[in-house]
Amino acid sequence: MYTPLNNQQTISEEHNRRQARRQFLKTSGMGLGVTALASLLPQNVQARNLTPAKAKHVIFLFMAGAPSQIDLLDYKPGLTEQFKKPLPESVSMGQRVTAMTRGKTQLVAPSKYKFEKKGDSGVWMCELLPHLGNVADDLCIINSLNTNAINHDPAKTFVCTGSEIPGKPSMGAWLSYGLGTMNRDLPDFVVLTSAFWTGGTRNVQGLYSRLWGSGFLPSRHQGAAFQTSGDPVLFLSNPSGIDRDVRRRMLDTLGNLNRKEFDESGDPEIQTTIAQQEMAFRMQASVPELTNIEDEPQHVLDLYGPEVSKPGSFARNCLLARRMVERGVRFTQIFHRGWDHHSILPKQLPGQCYDVDQPSAALIQDLKERGLLDDTMIVFAGEFGRTAYGQGNLTREDYGRDHHPRCFSGWMAGGGIRGGQMYGKTDDFSYNVAENPVAIRDLHATMLHQLGVDHQKLSFPFQGLDQKLTGVEPARVVKEILK
Repeated sequence: MYTPLNNQQTISEEHNRRQARRQFLKTSGMGLGVTALASLLPQNVQARNLTPAKAKHVIFLFMAGAPSQIDLLDYKPGLTEQFKKPLPESVSMGQRVTAMTRGKTQLVAPSKYKFEKKGDSGVWMCELLPHLGNVADDLCIINSLNTNAINHDPAKTFVCTGSEIPGKPSMGAWLSYGLGTMNRDLPDFVVLTSAFWTGGTRNVQGLYSRLWGSGFLPSRHQGAAFQTSGDPVLFLSNPSGIDRDVRRRMLDTLGNLNRKEFDESGDPEIQTTIAQQEMAFRMQASVPELTNIEDEPQHVLDLYGPEVSKPGSFARNCLLARRMVERGVRFTQIFHRGWDHHSILPKQLPGQCYDVDQPSAALIQDLKERGLLDDTMIVFAGEFGRTAYGQGNLTREDYGRDHHPRCFSGWMAGGGIRGGQMYGKTDDFSYNVAENPVAIRDLHATMLHQLGVDHQKLSFPFQGLDQKLTGVEPARVVKEILK
């Protein structure tokens, strides 16, 4: 099994040491060879200890824009009596709000949707999620998620990288670094961006490649972003006049030149370049097979719903995620945008739920039927939640909800997560966590734990710190939700 470098020796440190010594030798005129120089460097001989793993794969369904927990998963029937009443100060407690709310009266807007108890476990779910309701006993619904960031970009960055500051490695990059590959013909980490419901075009937040980047880790660990049209991966096809044999000879020649350059410079990114070029060559055969769903039986396509036939749809990407699990992809992240409902929430939310409800449930059912759910962990969450108070005219269909980081909902399934439960509670206004808080760092720590990684030991020296996905603040594994 591939093992990462230990805390005393990293690729970047090795490169810096080589460069510093080489510059000294050049300026001093000693002229020693690269081989002799390399012999002075310590070798990586220590493997990292892992905990027992319950999961091998992760599929993270990221609802970019932040779904309203109060309208989907956090049932608050008592708010009906509070309609258009000011949010009590005893609830808001002077917490910061966005510029869109600051100085305005905060009037309570209860959910207009019906909730029902689902499954043998009797978890509460909104009527807009009927298919997920059918797999409720596989879901662990967490209503006590919380974060610090109140604006989209830092909040998304925090969920994806463990830091609000851009530039840190993403979750998938950490797993690629810490656990290595399961299929040498496909990337460890794949990113799929879904086309959203045609009516959900308001307040669509941008996505940036740094959300699936490798940060200070070697660049080979960054996510491979698949395209929704054309080649699944950019430049996957050979140019006109170049066949596979010619490409093989070109890569062999280029590889020899790169290896000579590495022998002279010691730059580890040269080795990354060689490895990535070889991976790209193998992906020319593996990726078209992966993304071609024509071999899927009709009953499977029907399971994911009518949108599965559309390239780039959330349904199609969920099916591709299952195919990636079958082929050993470690981490698949599906982004679905359009959830930033500051206005016309009643018109927008049903369409968003239409996009994700049936495919998410189908993904669970499909993996379960194939015996893959036990070692595949599915995570569904946005970057924060929405407020109990509304924005706009609450008596019309054009109202919405503002950002709310202090509590929000998500769910997990598979990978050793105990289904059929609701974990954590909020107050009567879904405004503050009242019981069993789960911070984003706790979510990350739990995910790593299920994959057999101790979040306190998975680290990389950078800028004088042993950097971790879970950062330096306390983080806990949420053992109560585990089997």
